[in-house]
Amino acid sequence: MLMRKPVPMLALVLVLILAIPLGMGWRYLHTPLSLATGSAEFKVPAGSTARQVAIRLHALHILPRPNWWLLYARFTRQAGHIQSGDYALREGMTPLDLLDALVSGRTVQYSITLVDGWTFAQVMRVLNADPHIEHTLKPADYADLIHRMGGPKGMSPEGWFYPNTYFFSNGASDLSILHRAYRAMQRDLDSAWTGRAANLPIKTPYDALILASIVEKETGSAQERPLVASVFINRMRLGMRLQSDPTVIYGLGKRYHGDLTFKGLRSNTPYNTYVHAGLPPTPIALPSGAAIQSVLHPADSHYLYFVATGKGTHVFSKTYAEQQKAVIKYQLGGNAARYPAGEAKAGGAS
Repeated sequence: MLMRKPVPMLALVLVLILAIPLGMGWRYLHTPLSLATGSAEFKVPAGSTARQVAIRLHALHILPRPNWWLLYARFTRQAGHIQSGDYALREGMTPLDLLDALVSGRTVQYSITLVDGWTFAQVMRVLNADPHIEHTLKPADYADLIHRMGGPKGMSPEGWFYPNTYFFSNGASDLSILHRAYRAMQRDLDSAWTGRAANLPIKTPYDALILASIVEKETGSAQERPLVASVFINRMRLGMRLQSDPTVIYGLGKRYHGDLTFKGLRSNTPYNTYVHAGLPPTPIALPSGAAIQSVLHPADSHYLYFVATGKGTHVFSKTYAEQQKAVIKYQLGGNAARYPAGEAKAGGAS
């Protein structure tokens, strides 16, 4: 019977010598970071090396034994793949988790919300006010903005940015965020146009975008959108003017002070749909996907008028006589003597 040779003492010593630091290293990599407040944000500037990151984290009393962390990063060949950006350090995060986050680029995400019914001017005010966005666009760039994104030359940017919440990393440019919103609107509009109802008087997707922006401004009620859209569709079929107050207000711009007067209704701007037949030259706001669907799938109705009730809803009418009664009841307090003569003044869609 063969006898096993005893393990040399030197070999046991070598195993212990290797096991102790390996065990300490494993424990170090899996021990939570030192976050005094439970969480913190850490910025990695562009071009930072792993050593620079380790030194800064140690100086902030977040990362103990930075050389250990750096040794592991180099041993695993991750040291050269750290990405710049803002990182959220959370309670329970270990040095191993930290390295994984820095290499994978899981930076802090900021957000901005574009709201249904906003104008392009409102969109730019919000973008320009956000300190986490790189502001690259100037007012002189706006006229050619859509062309820069791949759209037609001379196209107005109004209405072309899909209302939604967009997440971005610190330092993202205003142009990159707008480009994402523009592509989202293109996709939604193209999809809706492909599935549109038959025999609509809307000739192009852009016309649908314009009309959807008007519907968006006319009502905030999801249930009413298809009915409001049907009024404008019916008017277009009959060759009637749209007579939409929001288009007049948009055309007045800074001249509008919260009260639409008869003088305003007679203003000769390209957007005054009381004065000019057909659609205005551009959208007047950001239409929601629901508003786009409403103009491409309007309700089946014979309505030609609607008037606000003052309670967030509208009353719809088929004839001008019905519209007169509704205006007297809901806007003139029942006083028929206050009703002005002439459809151009009070017989519009809204």
